[in-house]
Amino acid sequence: MASQPAYLVLPGYQNSGPGHWQSIWEGEDPAFRRVEQEDWDHPDPDAWTDALQRAVAGRPGPVVLVAHSLGCTTVARWAARTPSAGSSGVLGALLVAPPDVDQADVSEIEGFRPVELRPLPFPSIVVAGSDDPWCTPERSRRFAESWGARYVDLGPRGHLNADSGLGSWPEGRALLDLLTP
Repeated sequence: MASQPAYLVLPGYQNSGPGHWQSIWEGEDPAFRRVEQEDWDHPDPDAWTDALQRAVAGRPGPVVLVAHSLGCTTVARWAARTPSAGSSGVLGALLVAPPDVDQADVSEIEGFRPVELRPLPFPSIVVAGSDDPWCTPERSRRFAESWGARYVDLGPRGHLNADSGLGSWPEGRALLDLLTP
């Protein structure tokens, strides 16, 4: 019997608070573990990528990445800059509400420019809201196409964070299940 995957939770800029679906999933299931960053308010792209690499390398079995916002950008950056990403044990990635850091007017995230647009070496799903203030639907679709990901438009749900009222977000869990054997 194959071992159950671990889920590495990658929040975005300023972390995910207690009402965020990522935090709720962590509280509901011990298989979910947050990738902690040194500084959530002043993200350093190399430090965030290194933290993801350490988290993936530190897991003995298969891993599924569960990213939100700048966490998605971190996954794309890590995959593009890590030659072993394809053989790292990552089964897939749920990439929710990737921000368009190339257009964002937030100086703290400028270091993540440009968004990596290379195919990911594992299956992935990009989920976006049609009215996300951090990314247009067209740009979200472009990310999905570039990363080789399935694209899911949830309609007018904002940035798919705690303010979106998703709660434990069963739709998201169902999408996540598509990435696990």
